[in-house]
Amino acid sequence: MDNYYSSEKSIQMLVALMKAHGVKKVIVSPGMKNMGVVASLQCDDYFELYSSVDERSAAYMACGLAAESGEPVALSCTGATASRNYLSGLTEAYYRRLPVLAITSMTHPGEIGQLIPQIIDRRTQMNDIVKLSVQVPAVRCQKDEWANNVMLNNALLELRRDGGGPVHINLETTVSNDFSVKTLPDVRVIRRIGYKDGFPELKAGRVGIFVGAHKKWDKHLTEVVDKFCEKYDAAVFCDQTSNYPGKYRVMPSLILRQHKYNPSIAPITTLIHIGEVSGSYISMACEKVWRVNPDGEVRDTFKKLEYVFEMEEESFFEHYVSVAESESPTPFYDEWSNEYNRLAEKVPDLPFSNLWVAQNTLSKLPKNSTLYLGILNTLRCWNFFERDKSITCYSNTGGFGIDGVLSSMIGSSLAHKDRLYFAVIGDLSFFYDMNALGNRHVGNNVRLMVINNGRGIEFRNYEHPCTMFGEDADKYMAAAGHFGDQSPVLLKHYAEDLGFKYLSANSKEEFSQSVNEFVSDKVTDKPIVFEVFTETEDEAKALETICNFEISTTGQVKGTVKKLLGEKSVEAVKKVFGK
Repeated sequence: MDNYYSSEKSIQMLVALMKAHGVKKVIVSPGMKNMGVVASLQCDDYFELYSSVDERSAAYMACGLAAESGEPVALSCTGATASRNYLSGLTEAYYRRLPVLAITSMTHPGEIGQLIPQIIDRRTQMNDIVKLSVQVPAVRCQKDEWANNVMLNNALLELRRDGGGPVHINLETTVSNDFSVKTLPDVRVIRRIGYKDGFPELKAGRVGIFVGAHKKWDKHLTEVVDKFCEKYDAAVFCDQTSNYPGKYRVMPSLILRQHKYNPSIAPITTLIHIGEVSGSYISMACEKVWRVNPDGEVRDTFKKLEYVFEMEEESFFEHYVSVAESESPTPFYDEWSNEYNRLAEKVPDLPFSNLWVAQNTLSKLPKNSTLYLGILNTLRCWNFFERDKSITCYSNTGGFGIDGVLSSMIGSSLAHKDRLYFAVIGDLSFFYDMNALGNRHVGNNVRLMVINNGRGIEFRNYEHPCTMFGEDADKYMAAAGHFGDQSPVLLKHYAEDLGFKYLSANSKEEFSQSVNEFVSDKVTDKPIVFEVFTETEDEAKALETICNFEISTTGQVKGTVKKLLGEKSVEAVKKVFGK
């Protein structure tokens, strides 16, 4: 019987990606746990294999072979203490920046520490052994396959990065005896591009730039991105924290969060991903993603990553502007912009809620002010609508906790005493961070809006899984009833005793009477707290309304299938309709 590749998907992926990344020299040591890797390499003529019984010697052999050939060299060993014998050679490789790939094999990580023979813990490495260590599980579901692809690409890319160096892959095996797979799977290969590398070709037309949370843009970056959009028929997709102030800004949440509507404008050829964590919770329909960031890290947010450009954003856009043949019309941006404007005019009347407040406040905020938004519900609500491009906006999307938005805004307000700083947060977020209001450095340029619905409204909102528990979710999941249970005087007394001007609203009419004072473009003689009381049912209804007011045939089918059968069936419908 002929033997071919192992039936284990993770082993197949490793072998295929080693070939794609040019790792063909391998020094193998005998053992049971690495049988699947060795047999799969052995059956493929691409690989150049050498045998070494002593793993310590094998690691030093790899150092010599890598230094002399100028190529990466892989090692493969079994369980138990075999990998410990690599330490001396990997230390040598680390300090000489030699591209040595140590592939260690083990069975299920749950066996660690259970007194099972040949099981040791390889999850933590010494500081000067390898540049990167990844733990690659056996593939048990589609998400495992995606995550393993990212980890393996990342590990193989690291071999040559920043002058090179050793890398460790700890590969889980089920020790399958099935070696009947004749053809390796098609695997996605992620490449890293540096300043000295050749840049891939970028074709104009339907190019998107997705901007996650981003620091302030300078004039030059804005201008070169605008020029790029003109050269490549591109649009810049933003949330409130993207801060892009240029000509080609699109706020896609209102379009893409429609649950019963599939916009015909959605498909994107190449999506260029810049910035950091976005709180927009939208998915972009794209063929491939190019990530641009000076850290050069593999960040596969949209699960379509093809290239990582390890460089400043200006350098990336300047290059592609310089090689573009001529400017082209921008129908892609026009389509998205027109669609946003069309839907924005159709938004139905919303109940008094965070969404309604966002809709009726964003356009009133003073130019050149700064806005801080609480994570999840507030950020999502305010992402549906556009604001003046001169306003900068931040949210604590890095750690994504509710605990410090107010303090962050106050810290920002200390930088420019003549600039107005606004924060909009929920009641739980406020009471978590309320001591910040008592800081003696708080200036009169501070404006705080607290949306007080008496609970973590996220857990009672439309489509949240906790809604299945109804009001029972309030007891512990949504943490309702704390902090005065929507007391009309608790925050009022606290704010006024600290020297703040206090405003409040329980309805649209009361809000409209006070909002102009809250958004006044002058620094007043007191900082302002504006408490807005809303109800759970109105918050949930508002979100449901804004996500379902536009309907298309394929969107209706998708919404019905999702409701009846779940997310997997939604993906099947997308494949049928191509969206």
